[in-house]
Amino acid sequence: MLSRRGFVSCAICTAVGFAAIAEDAGAQTPGVTRTVLQKTEYPGEKYVSILMVAEFDANLKVARHTHPGLESTYLVAGGGTLSVKGQPDRVMAAGEGFQVPAEVPHSFQVGPEKVRLAITYVVEKDKPLASPAPE
Repeated sequence: MLSRRGFVSCAICTAVGFAAIAEDAGAQTPGVTRTVLQKTEYPGEKYVSILMVAEFDANLKVARHTHPGLESTYLVAGGGTLSVKGQPDRVMAAGEGFQVPAEVPHSFQVGPEKVRLAITYVVEKDKPLASPAPE
């Protein structure tokens, strides 16, 4: 029989899974606009490459999260502070880029202007693009 704790844990996992599916299906987070430009699956491999443009409203806090693969990002416009686990915080501006290895927790605090990013993910197929990470 399923205990109350087991039921709640299962419900939380299901909700996170549905949120990830909705995100992949084009659902948007308030203050965030993501546009997938291209998605390339590698035949016989377990990875997919996703090219995306993302815009974040001014002063938005992108919560700490991870990806199931490499994130390579170029700041097209705006700036903010990048926090990556195990590294000092880094103030970023338009024209700069960064990479975050697979499964490394990170977050981004947008500055006083809207941010526009060009992002390439090389991630494992059939996994959510992003998963929450504890602070």
